[in-house]
Amino acid sequence: MMAESPYIASVEGLSEEEAARRLRDEGPNEIPSGRRRTLPRIALDILKEPMFVLLVVAGTIYLILGDVQEAIILLSFVVLIMAITFFQERRTERALEALRDLSSPRALVIRDGKHKRIAGVEVVRGDIVVLAEGDRVPADAVVIDCANLMVDESLLTGESLPVRKASCDGSAMMQSPGGDGLPFVYAGTLVVNGHGLALVKAVGAETEMGKIGMSLQEVQPEKTPLQEETRLAVRRIAVIGLSLCVLVVVTYGITRTDWLEGLLVGITLAMAMLPEEFPVIYTVFLTLGAWRMAKNQVLTRSMPAVETLGSATVLCVDKTGTLTLNRMTASVMVVDGMQYDLEASQGADLPEEFHELVEYALLASQKEPFDPVETALDEMGKRALRHTEHIHEDWVLEREYPLSPQLMALSHVWRSPDGKDFIIAAKGAPEAIADLCHLEQARKQKLSQDIEDLASQGLRLLGVAKASFSLAMLPRDQHDFAFEFLGLIGLRDPVRPSIAGAVRECHEAGIRVIMITGDYPGTAQKVAEQISLEPADLVLTGPELDTLNEQELKERAKETNIFARVVPEQKMRIVKALKDNGEVVAMTGDGVNDAPALKAAHIGVAMGARGTDVAREAAAMVLLDDDFTSIERAVRMGRRIYDNLKKAISYVIAVHVPIAGMSIIPVLFRLPLVLAPIHIAFLEMVIDPACSLIFEAEAEEANIMKRPPRAPDERVFNKRNVLLSLMQGFNVLFIVAAVFFIYLIKDAGEGEIRAVTFTTLVIANLSLILTNRSWERTIRETLRIPNKILWWIVGGTLALLAITLYLPWAREMFRFASLSPYDLSICTGAGFLSILWFEALKVLSRRRSRDVHGDINHK
Repeated sequence: MMAESPYIASVEGLSEEEAARRLRDEGPNEIPSGRRRTLPRIALDILKEPMFVLLVVAGTIYLILGDVQEAIILLSFVVLIMAITFFQERRTERALEALRDLSSPRALVIRDGKHKRIAGVEVVRGDIVVLAEGDRVPADAVVIDCANLMVDESLLTGESLPVRKASCDGSAMMQSPGGDGLPFVYAGTLVVNGHGLALVKAVGAETEMGKIGMSLQEVQPEKTPLQEETRLAVRRIAVIGLSLCVLVVVTYGITRTDWLEGLLVGITLAMAMLPEEFPVIYTVFLTLGAWRMAKNQVLTRSMPAVETLGSATVLCVDKTGTLTLNRMTASVMVVDGMQYDLEASQGADLPEEFHELVEYALLASQKEPFDPVETALDEMGKRALRHTEHIHEDWVLEREYPLSPQLMALSHVWRSPDGKDFIIAAKGAPEAIADLCHLEQARKQKLSQDIEDLASQGLRLLGVAKASFSLAMLPRDQHDFAFEFLGLIGLRDPVRPSIAGAVRECHEAGIRVIMITGDYPGTAQKVAEQISLEPADLVLTGPELDTLNEQELKERAKETNIFARVVPEQKMRIVKALKDNGEVVAMTGDGVNDAPALKAAHIGVAMGARGTDVAREAAAMVLLDDDFTSIERAVRMGRRIYDNLKKAISYVIAVHVPIAGMSIIPVLFRLPLVLAPIHIAFLEMVIDPACSLIFEAEAEEANIMKRPPRAPDERVFNKRNVLLSLMQGFNVLFIVAAVFFIYLIKDAGEGEIRAVTFTTLVIANLSLILTNRSWERTIRETLRIPNKILWWIVGGTLALLAITLYLPWAREMFRFASLSPYDLSICTGAGFLSILWFEALKVLSRRRSRDVHGDINHK
C-alpha cells in the first residue's frame, strides 16, 4: 500500500497522447531477440522437412528418366505444399508473438493523473511507474518517492541481498547497478519490500538488461509430454517405413530388374508412410490453443498446461475478485455495540457516533486509492463526512507501518499542521486490531460476537483504531502505540453473476471447486450458498489446519470445499494434500507468498489484474480478468483442444494405412502400380490442412463438460485410440483394394484401374475427415455444425479431383483414364462404405451409454 504525500498526489505523469507518440517514435519496451522466426527462417525449415526432400529426389529421378513433365508437376506440388505449410507456420508464429506480448511484465503507471495498468512493452521513457512489493521493475528508472523500498538486483549484480533505495527529484543520471541507498531501479529486478514511484529513464535495449543482451520474459514453446510421445511415434514409424522401403526397392529391382523405377516406388512408399504431420499437429494445436485461450482472457505461459487442463479434477480459487466482483461497498458499521446499516440508510446523514470511525478509517488509507477496499472507504467517507471537520487535507503523512504476515494490520502516522503531535490511524483484520488495542476479555468476547454476526451476512470486516504520540522518535513497531479500538466496518463484495452457472458446470464435469479465502468462515459460507458450492457447512480454517498432521489434512481435504482464514503459506499444504489424494490441481493466487503453491500445483493460475509479477512468473496460466468463469472456459477449451488433437492424430494414422497399403500391394503381387509420388503429393495437399486446420477449428463435443476429467496419464497414442485408428485405416484399405481387384478382374485398362482406385481413396479420405470430426456424433449430426475450413478443403479437393479426371492435360499427368458416371458412383459409394462401421459404432456406443445411465438413474 503506498502512502500519498502531497508531492505524489500532484503527480500527473505523461499524457496518453505523449506516451503514444514516444511508443511510436522510440519503440516498445522490449529487447530485440533472435529467437523469433523470420519469414526466410520459416521457409528454410520447411525445405528441410523429409517430405519435401523426397519430392525433390523423386522429381530429380524423373528428370534423369527424361520425364520432364512429371518432374515439373512434382516440383509444382513442392511449391503448393510449401505454401500450405508456410500458412500454418505463420499462423502459429503470429499466435506465439501475441502470447509474447501478453506475457511481458505488467506495469502500473500514472498517466493523466490516473493509475493505469499496462503491458510492460508499452512503458515509455518519462512514464511514472508505481512500484509495490512483488513487482518486477519494467524499465530503468529514478526513484522519486518511496517508503521502505528494497529491491533484489541479483539478476544484474549477482548480489543475493536486496538493496535499499532512496528517493531524489528525478533529475539524477542513471548509474550502474549496485550499492545501497541509491535512487536507481533497473528493468527485470524485483521489489521485495515497500513501495515507491519511479521516473523511467531508459527502456528496451537501452536498459542495463538490454546492454548485457538478456531477454525479457519471452514466452517460448516448451517440450511437452505430447511432443515427446510424438517424437517416439515418428521415430518408430520411420524405422518401420525405412525398412519396408528398402525391402520394396530390393524386391522391385530383383523381380523387375528396374532399379531406378524401384527407387521411385521406394520413395512413394516412404512418402506414404512418413507421418510428418504429427509434429505440425502438436505445434499448431498447442500454440493456437494457447492463443485462443488468451483471446478468452486466459494467458498460457506454459504449453504443458494446455494438456493438463483436460485432466484437472480440482479448481482451488480465491474468493475475492475471482468468485466476486472485487468491487467493495461499505455496508455496516459497529461502534460500542451500536450498528448502523449504510445500505438501508440510502444516503441519510451519518450519526455523529460513527464519525470518528470513518475519520480514522480514511486516515489509515491512501488519499487516492485504487485498492477496492480503500476505494469503498474513500467513497463512503467523502460522502458521509463532507462539510465536517473530520477531513484533514492539511495533515502530513509522516510514516507508514505496513501489513506483515505476523500482524494483518497497518498504521499511518500523521503530523498535525502545528507539528507538535502525531496522530496514528490503524486498520486491518479485527483480531489484529484487537491485539494492538490490548482489549479486556469481556470486550474481546463482545467483539467476537459482533464479528460472527456480521461475517454470517457475508461481509468482509475491518477493525479501526486510533492512537496519539508526542515523542520525537517514532517506535519501530505498531505495538508500541497505545491504541484505542473504535469499531468495525463491514464491506460487501457482490458475487459475479455468472459464477453459479460456472460452478454448476464444473460439478457436472466431475471437477471439484474449492474456495480458499482469508475471510471468516461465515463470509465464505455465505458466498458458497450464493454460488451453490457444496457442502457449505464443512469449513476448515487456517488455525484448525495448523493443528492437523499431513495424514489428517489429507482426510479432511477429501470432503472439505471451503478453507477460510487461510494465509498464503498454508496454500502449499492444501495443494500437497490434494495431490497426495490423487487429484490434478489447478490453484489460483496473486501474491508473492502464493508463488510456492502456484509452482506446486499441476496448473498454477495467477491473477493478471491484481496479481504480482512473482505470482505470474510462478504460474503456468494467467487470468487476465481475474474471473473464475475464465478458468471454467479454459478447462472447457483444454478439453476441446485435447479431443480435437486426438481426432487429428487418429485421422492421420488411419489415412496413411490405405496409402501405404496401396503402395505395397501392387509390388508384392507384381501388379500395375497405382500410386506414384504425384498421387501421394496430391493426397498430402488434402491431409496437411485437414489434420491441422479442419480439426483444430472443430467445435467442442456436446457433452464436453458433462463427463469426468480424463486420466492424467492418458496418452493420445493409447491402445484404444491406435486400435480404432488402425481399424479405420485397414477398413479403408480393404475397400480400396477391393475396388482395385474388381477392376483388375474386369480386365480394365491400367489408366482406368489407377483412376478408380485413386478416386475411391480420395473419397474415403474425405469420409475419414467427416467421420473423425466427432467420435460421438454421426456425420449427419456434424453436418449441422459450422466449420468453414472443412468445406473449403472438401470443395477444393473435389474440384482438383475433377480436373485430374476430366481435363486431358491433367489426366495425362496423373496417368488416368476418364471415368463414367457409373464408375464415379462406385468410387463414391465404396469411399463412404469404408467408414459406415464407425458411424454404426457411434450409434451403438451412445445407446449403450444411455442404457447404462438410465439403469443407474432408475436404481
